[in-house]
Amino acid sequence: MSKCEQCIIRQFNALRALQKDDLIRLSGCKTTHTIKKGEIIFEEGDNVNGVYCIKDGVCKLSKLSANGKDQIVKLVVRGDLLGQRSLISDEAANLSAVAINDMQVCFIPKHEIIHDLTHNINFSVDMLKDMAEELKLADKVIVDMAQKSVKQRLAETLLYLQTNFGEDDNGFLNIVLTRDDYANIVGTATESAIRILSQFKKEGLISTEGKQIKIENSKALKLIE
Repeated sequence: MSKCEQCIIRQFNALRALQKDDLIRLSGCKTTHTIKKGEIIFEEGDNVNGVYCIKDGVCKLSKLSANGKDQIVKLVVRGDLLGQRSLISDEAANLSAVAINDMQVCFIPKHEIIHDLTHNINFSVDMLKDMAEELKLADKVIVDMAQKSVKQRLAETLLYLQTNFGEDDNGFLNIVLTRDDYANIVGTATESAIRILSQFKKEGLISTEGKQIKIENSKALKLIE
């Protein structure tokens, strides 16, 4: 089991504000978990009772709508913390978290995080900054949904994945999403997402191999309205 004070991942989140003694204390109480692709980390309505630190892998945070369709609101990646909003508000999770690929996570119990929030002002401020950034991203999603076409949102999603996850040796996006996932990110029916992706392929903007997607013309994708 890796030690928190030696873990490079903490530099990407609010845990960087903790002192060595605090990190040693966390190492003694945290648990490390391997989560397989498709496994549920927690569901909407669950009491999370702690925070997950993502050491490796990606999960999707989604909200179930009244008509039974998932809306993916965020992809949580290596270095992110997961569950802090429910912990601070002392409420059940209002989103579900599901692994997109195999993950390694560390779970830190609620009482340990609350201890650090009440005793370390730098940690509290960094946690608030992270949550403020999440709210800013949520505002952008709302504006995009209202003002941009599905075609433009899907193009921007592909470019986002290229920028944030990179490409493999063959030029395909390093993260593999289902067509349902693409639809749930941009807020449309799966059939519409498939149709638009097929149009992008026909126009030479992307190429595909199974579920894998390769961006062939990023400049043209940026110009889509």
